[in-house]
Amino acid sequence: MNNIISWSAEDEAIIATNTDASECKRCAVELGYWKDDYISYFVKHCDRKAPEINRGYYARVRAMEMFIHQFLERCGTKCQIINLGCGFDTLYWRLKDSTQAVANFIELDFPSVTAKKCHIIKRNKQLLEKISNEDGEVIIREGDLHADGYHLLGCDLRCLGEVKRKLAAGGADGALPALLLAECVLVYLRPDAAAALLRHLAAAFPRAALLVYEQCNLADKFGEVMLRNLEARGCALAGERLCREPAAQAERMRALGFEHARAWDMRAVWRALPDDDRARVERLEPLDEQELLQQLHAHYALTVASRGDMFADMDLNA
Repeated sequence: MNNIISWSAEDEAIIATNTDASECKRCAVELGYWKDDYISYFVKHCDRKAPEINRGYYARVRAMEMFIHQFLERCGTKCQIINLGCGFDTLYWRLKDSTQAVANFIELDFPSVTAKKCHIIKRNKQLLEKISNEDGEVIIREGDLHADGYHLLGCDLRCLGEVKRKLAAGGADGALPALLLAECVLVYLRPDAAAALLRHLAAAFPRAALLVYEQCNLADKFGEVMLRNLEARGCALAGERLCREPAAQAERMRALGFEHARAWDMRAVWRALPDDDRARVERLEPLDEQELLQQLHAHYALTVASRGDMFADMDLNA
């Protein structure tokens, strides 16, 4: 296939972040931070993580769920979700268990990640049953999985031509409202590649909401330590210079074709969670170092960008 980029040691380090994130999620789920009946299929073992890590992942998952719910409230289930850099995310199955299963769900990631995910799905009846229906079939072709309303596709997000082909193969439809998810993925792309991808998505989906979760405020001492730790793992952030304050991240989205955008660091997200939610998770584990959790929250941001009036009012306090 044209435009395939061979995987470097840095690519492999980026791919490994999926394992790390999945293990962190399973740990938090086992401790009761949120319910996920499917993460254990993708992660068989995890060591216990520090309480601030568990709370940080809870805030991330809860914030994404809040905005996914807002999106679905506005357009119902006649829509599509496109999960960029999906990793072992279980959102598709969790939505299937609710009344919010969408018309089409497309997941993109490095082929080595999607191949593993495909293998896990194939060998676990509980996962496979949710993908196929009575009349449907699951087709696995050239490492990609296709089913009625679900497509898992290996793709290098740095190659826009490949992204376009894969979205077409997954049945992406510019006429349908689209929810675009990008959790800790754009930051690993060179700024020019990330900009090209975002411009294309903004142009291709005139009724869309984009949720981006990634690092911010990296210019201070704490940010320097985060960057050094990542570099020590061979996992440099190609988009580091764009990880500025949340307002700048929102402005970036507007400059790339999204009509509306707002962003918050995770301190603001945490404060916006319902009081009973915060109280419940604070009872799960004692936290001696509140300052470390605040530092972590200050260095991650959630950005919500949109096109079309349908999603213009999506907000943290909606």
